[in-house]
Amino acid sequence: MSSLADKKIARLKRKVRVRKKISGTGTRPRLSVFKTASHIYAQVIDDTTGTTLASASTLLDEVSTGLAHTGNVEAAKKVGAVIAKRTLEKQITTVVFDRSGFLYHGRIKALAESARENGLVF
Repeated sequence: MSSLADKKIARLKRKVRVRKKISGTGTRPRLSVFKTASHIYAQVIDDTTGTTLASASTLLDEVSTGLAHTGNVEAAKKVGAVIAKRTLEKQITTVVFDRSGFLYHGRIKALAESARENGLVF
């Protein structure tokens, strides 16, 4: 049986392996996703300057209103829609998706698909 620390180390190893291959630029920034049991966060980052261009999370009132729980797929879909809207407002249509070592299913997949449905290309 693997402990919680082993799972965290495995995720961080996956994160490092993925980040060696992808990087966000000014024309195609990186959409980074992070999740906890209670919340999910998304940021659009330009790695050349080290700046966050847009962000969204379940901590925002516009996302959390009307949700019974913020740690589920429905909340992730709302975060995906908000991050897509905020990114498109800054005339950025194409991003690189960074799942931060998390497996591409559940809330991570829901956020990515919602962002795609709302106009982001990756």
